[in-house]
This record gives sequence, C-alpha cells and structure tokens, in this order.
Amino acid sequence: MTASRTLRSPFLSFPGFPPAGGTRGRGGSVLGKTSLAIALIALFFVVSLPPAAHAERAPSQPGVDAPTLAALGPFPVGVESPTWTQAAQADPLAYDAKTGVVPKHDRILPMEIWYPAAPKPGARPVTYEGALPGEDGKDVAFTIPGVAVRGATPRAGAFPLVILAHGYSGTPVAMSWLAENLASKGYVVVAPHFRDPLLSDTSKVAGPLARRPLDIAFVAAEAARLARARSGVFASVDPSRVALIGYSMGGYGVLTAAGAPLNPVLGGFTHGVLSPYVAGGADAASLKIAGLKAVVAISPAGRFGPLAAWGSDGLAAITTPTLFIVGDHDHIVGFDPGVKTLFKQESHAPRYLLSFENADHDIGMGGEPAALMTRLWDQDWFEDPVWRKDRLMPIEQHFITAFLDLYVKGETSRASYIDGLTPHASDGVWPATPGGRFDAPSPGPPVTLWKGFPRNHATGLDLVFLPAAQ
Repeated sequence: MTASRTLRSPFLSFPGFPPAGGTRGRGGSVLGKTSLAIALIALFFVVSLPPAAHAERAPSQPGVDAPTLAALGPFPVGVESPTWTQAAQADPLAYDAKTGVVPKHDRILPMEIWYPAAPKPGARPVTYEGALPGEDGKDVAFTIPGVAVRGATPRAGAFPLVILAHGYSGTPVAMSWLAENLASKGYVVVAPHFRDPLLSDTSKVAGPLARRPLDIAFVAAEAARLARARSGVFASVDPSRVALIGYSMGGYGVLTAAGAPLNPVLGGFTHGVLSPYVAGGADAASLKIAGLKAVVAISPAGRFGPLAAWGSDGLAAITTPTLFIVGDHDHIVGFDPGVKTLFKQESHAPRYLLSFENADHDIGMGGEPAALMTRLWDQDWFEDPVWRKDRLMPIEQHFITAFLDLYVKGETSRASYIDGLTPHASDGVWPATPGGRFDAPSPGPPVTLWKGFPRNHATGLDLVFLPAAQ
C-alpha cells in the first residue's frame, strides 16, 4: 500500500463468493425419502461452507490453469528469519520541531530469507504468521501455508540475490507467494520487514518515504558483505547478480535504488533525512545497488499526494531492464497517468509493462488468509475486486520468472515467453486441433497465443515492450 486507506474509501471490492460447483450423480438412480433427505443436507453443507479452499494450498503453488513458468522449480525451499540492525539511523518521525533535530537510533529490521535448500525428508513445511492493521488500527493476525522448511540446509551453489520490498504497512510473509516460488527456481530472496507506521496515519508518510530506499540500500550492501564472507545462507549467493522486486511503496524504493534521482523537495519533507540522497546530493550515488541486473516494480508508487518521487526526468536515469506490473484500474498509484507514465519515462532501459485489465492495486499481495475474510477492510488487503487471486498470482510468477531468468541468469531460452508477444493477449490465436490435450500450453510461434498459456486462458492481459532510447 502507498497511502492511507481513507484515500480508497470505500474500497471497490466485494466479499468473496463460495466457489460455484456441485455433485454429479449416476444417471437413472432413484432416491428414497431417506436418501433424498441425506443428499439435501449434504448439499446444504456444501454450498454453505466458506470459500477457504485456496487457503489450504501454499500460494506459491500455482493451480492447474497456470501458465508454464509459474510452476515451482526443482529446489526444495528453506526459510530463516534473522534480525539485522542499522546503526545510528535518522528517524524523520522523531523530528523535534522546537530544536530542529532529527534524532538517531539503531534501526531494527526483522528479515525473511528464502533460499534453495537440500532435501529434508519428513520435515513439515512452515506456516507463516503475520498481522496487518485493521480498520480500527489494531493488528489483525493471520496465517499463510508455505512450502518452505524452516532452518533447512542451504544448497551449495552461486545463486542470484533478489531483494523483495513490501508495500506500506505490509509484511514480507504476505508476499511468500512470490518469494517461495523464486527460491524454488534458484534465487535467494531477502525480504526486510520495514515496520511502517499505521497506514491510516497519513501524517507519518515521511517515515516510509525516507526509509524505503535507505533500507533497501542497506540490505543489498549487507547481503553482499555476507556473500563475500561466505556466511550461512549467503555462502550460496552470487553478489554480482542482483534483482530488486518492490510492491507499491516498495516499488518506489526499488526504482530509486535502481538509479532514479529523488526529487530535491523530498529533502525538506523528510526533515533533512533524504537531503544527502536527492538529485545532486553528496550521497545520492550510494543508493544505487551494485550488481543490479533487473528490476520488477509491481504497482509502484510515483507520487505522494502533491509530491513527485523523482524529478522532471522521472526514471530516465535508470538503465537496468525493468518489468512493470499494474492493474489498469489502480486508483492508488494510477495507471495512465501513473505506472504507464513511469514506463514511458524510463527511456534509457529496456522495459516491459504487464497490465491486468480492470485490476486494482492489491495485485502484489497473496491470496486472502481465512482469518481476514469476515471484514471488507481486512479482505481488501489481499483480494482484487475483479480478478481471482489464484489466477492472478501464477501469471505474475510466470512473467517474473521469464524476466529474471533472461536478464539475471542469462537464460536466453526464456526470451520466447516474454519477447515478441502479441501485445493484447486476447488477440492471440491457436486453432483447435482434434485430439489435442485440453490443458496443453501454447508452444509459441507460429501460434500467437502467448507461449506457455493454455487455450482460452490468456485474456484480460496486455504486455508492451520498449527498448532503450524509446
């Protein structure tokens, strides 16, 4: 999230309906009165059950209608949760107006780290515990099932590093749908918990605005240091191959860390905390991440009320390949103007814009945990008003996998999944062939249905590519 939910009042989504369905009996059978009564009672319970089926499967595991590259990779996944500390950090929210002083204190960052692991027979997968602010400001706890095993032995290798940045007032475990999926494919995913103030308190936006790029730069530097020291999980990290993924406020953070110069106005807005890091500032270059190969910005924030995050040139200074993902009805960060504007501004980098027709802002979150289904505010942290989340997440997993494998790992075979596609997915054609598998994925050219998508399952999507210098 990027701004107070009061900016969204009311959210344009609806409580989830139970999945449609029923039972099939054998034709020609005759039910007696007792059997009919039992059948009616059973039917009552079937249609009355809450829609919790999606909560039983880890959101990192795609369903049967997913495109090809959404599938989990070959590696078991481990997870650990250390705490990292940044010494003597300026806190804009502790600014003393009488003295003009911004105090400094150690900043504590709880971390979630997902990594390719060695098999651990019989180990039980983790159940993540998290909490998000409710409508009254009090935390609402939830759980999310995972595939990772806590404390599993890291697999030896030289895996790329992914830094994953959540949205305003969010939590890393709400993005386990992506983190676990990428770790199973040979990435080490590091996700800090930024411990933002309440989403509803718009007076404190200066805190996350200042800390996102600073925290991301710190996490990247610390991960690289641990990799060079071959310490723990990071002994298997290649610090020369780094990707950044950010959602909402996290999207603002990763685009800044990719080289977008901060608007000088943000120096004063953050009580001087960002002043050394804005365009032309003495420490501006220190925010840019070393070894950066790719950036994924999911519903990234580019404005904070009247303040633009970056200067008049926007993202033109970024040269790293970037994948933007957005709903074209995002009323928090906007589409056009909004994320599509950012996509156009990044004129010196190859970039992609994947947009979901009629989707809103919450496309970076996983599927709704059962504990958050009873109140609309809670549900709207996760669910989209239009798209099934168990449909939307695998599409993102598919394209993020293709993009990172191509630009971070250098796997050129992935290009056919993301390059040269029909821009509007619904225009893709794959004539039916007698006897063909119903769930067969498109093979790509000469078939124009997007490669990897089953027939009739690539609608409501657009993918636009622009090379550098355009």
